[in-house]
Amino acid sequence: MLNYPAAYQSTKGSALEVNEPFYRHIAEERDQRELIESIVVPIRSGQAWSVPAGHVFRIVTIEGPQVADLNLWNRHDPRERMWASRTRQLQQAHVSTLDRLWSTLPFLRPMVTITDDSLAGYGVDEHGGRVHDLLGTRCDPYVNRMLTGEDFHFHCHSNLTRAIAPYGLTEYDVHDVLNVFQCTGLNLEDKYFMKACPAKKGDYLEFFAEIDLLCALSTCPGGDLSLPMWGPDARDPLDVCRPLGVEIYRLAPALLAGWSPPPVAEYRGLHGMTLPQPDWKYGC
Repeated sequence: MLNYPAAYQSTKGSALEVNEPFYRHIAEERDQRELIESIVVPIRSGQAWSVPAGHVFRIVTIEGPQVADLNLWNRHDPRERMWASRTRQLQQAHVSTLDRLWSTLPFLRPMVTITDDSLAGYGVDEHGGRVHDLLGTRCDPYVNRMLTGEDFHFHCHSNLTRAIAPYGLTEYDVHDVLNVFQCTGLNLEDKYFMKACPAKKGDYLEFFAEIDLLCALSTCPGGDLSLPMWGPDARDPLDVCRPLGVEIYRLAPALLAGWSPPPVAEYRGLHGMTLPQPDWKYGC
């Protein structure tokens, strides 16, 4: 099969061009960063945290394999949030080092850039599986009820909903996710599949915050996905659920030389619409 070209192409000087030396320098110069916060997200739960622009945060498998669902918002305006489908088009369906997660319209700018990924070498396995996907979305109690007739309150959607409540957000703000450490793909029937998480203790995915962020992470109730959760062989995967760690780092000012937060999209049109003209006869 021929490798057909991607629809969206990066050209020199375009918004898709990444300053590779800048981000690689951030990943490599670990002695020029200071750990300012460390968080443990327990099994089957969610946690939210803020990250200032120009800082780095890292998600770590502190005990062993575990998948997670990540959401991102502009800390000052939650209407700007991660746009999974556009990121799939502009970057890849599975992301890694130097890929970016983009925000929704009308903002359309990189929210984070991935600076380091200990699973970058996983590549593509014999079933077409890859890690860190934007293909699937969060599990939720609505589908669970529909498929099983039972209520379960610790799906990723519910975990994220509880995590962001202290910040004044609701489940309407929860959106399609980045599935961190999750190995997925499309089978020969073009259907989404999930495999056991390939991460080991100490693996990580690291992000550079391009803007001030509110982040939320759910430790999936499916754990490392090594046990089936649906169908005739389904069982409770509690035994393969593990916590995850989050580390937030302040970078030395020298590492940020020449960098500034990306502006929002430049388009300022009215989508072809015109504003009604005032009726001066009546003074309005």
